[in-house]
Amino acid sequence: MLILLGALLAPVAVVAAWANVQLTDTDRFVQSFGPLADDPAVQALVTTQVIDVIDDQVDIPALTSDVIDGIIDLGTGDRATRALELLKGPAAEGVQSLVATMVSRFIESDAFADVWASALRVSHSQVTGALRNDASVAIELGSGGTIGIQLAPIIDQVKEVLLAQGVGFVSAIPSVDRTIVVATSDALPTVQLAYGLAVASGLWLPWIAIVLLVAGALVARRRWSAAIVAALALATSMLILLAGFAIGRIFFDGALRAGPVSPDAGGVMYETVAGPMRDTAVAVLVLAVAVAAVTWFGGPFDVPRRLRAAPQGGAARVRGGMERYGVTTGRVGVWMHAHHAFLRFLVAAIGAAVVLLVRPLSPGLVMWTVALAALVVIVLEIAERPPGGPAPTTDDGIPDDDASADSASSRVVSTDTPPADDRATGAEV
Repeated sequence: MLILLGALLAPVAVVAAWANVQLTDTDRFVQSFGPLADDPAVQALVTTQVIDVIDDQVDIPALTSDVIDGIIDLGTGDRATRALELLKGPAAEGVQSLVATMVSRFIESDAFADVWASALRVSHSQVTGALRNDASVAIELGSGGTIGIQLAPIIDQVKEVLLAQGVGFVSAIPSVDRTIVVATSDALPTVQLAYGLAVASGLWLPWIAIVLLVAGALVARRRWSAAIVAALALATSMLILLAGFAIGRIFFDGALRAGPVSPDAGGVMYETVAGPMRDTAVAVLVLAVAVAAVTWFGGPFDVPRRLRAAPQGGAARVRGGMERYGVTTGRVGVWMHAHHAFLRFLVAAIGAAVVLLVRPLSPGLVMWTVALAALVVIVLEIAERPPGGPAPTTDDGIPDDDASADSASSRVVSTDTPPADDRATGAEV
């Protein structure tokens, strides 16, 4: 049951962890959504929307027609009048084309990317600050569902600007604690509650899922088998989450067909949101499969035991060859062999800490962590000196008597042969 609960919570934990980062870290939010300004599909969408707004606010055909009519009213001949009348349509199209070109150039420039990033930063900081009831932001959400603008931050900024311009008397203006209510919404308390739940679940759900999976393996009667089942259950839940992202993309594209957003721009936006969560799910999937494989390989099963014999024998041959040339770890190697299990646990703990704490999590990070951990285990296997190995030597190649005595004491066998009567009596007993 513990393993099942952990596996069911794992996909929710992945989504909640992403939401927690995006809702609490303005820099990460801008880093995630800022690159949208450089995507051609998004640029085309913004260009179209801006041009539509300009066309709605400014009647360019009527404006050019009024200009030409004004020129005609100044007094032109019949031929000039007819020519000017014919120019109304091309002139309007030319102005519209010029506006579209200028808008497109601006949106494709670095200036638009800076404006986009600044707008994201200000919007995120103001909204999240309001949801946290931060007094330093200009927006305030009241307990009764009111949306207000706090004057204190605005007045502070105005004072700084005026002081920079040499208007010194504004420093005498005291701090103002006043809020202007601009709107009321019954849904605001629900939004604040959802925000708090998203932040809390994103912070604690991943750890709760891990604790449940580990606890399920620890309390089981067959711990090795339970650990493999827990890892495979986690991998299965990640596969289900990845399938959910794929299905969600299909429904998302279908919903865009009836709206103003092009499928290309919508796809980019969906990838911006779902991409990091999908990468995390893939990384956790790789980690779970690796944990299952390593647990099986190190477990007390017949096939893994035979498989482990080959690398252990190879490590022993390498160790023996090095010691024949005077390269030995001496007492340190003996200590390492005595603490074999602790050192392996330490390697696993460090690898787990890297995977759990380093962000963003990626399949490459997981694979490199597993590879380096395996390399460290191989080095430890070669460096260890099991009891019964060749006598260690000092740096000058002279046998180390103390270490030799320790090694010899572990290999002492009795040379006393019991009397025949005793052997017979023992056999009878």
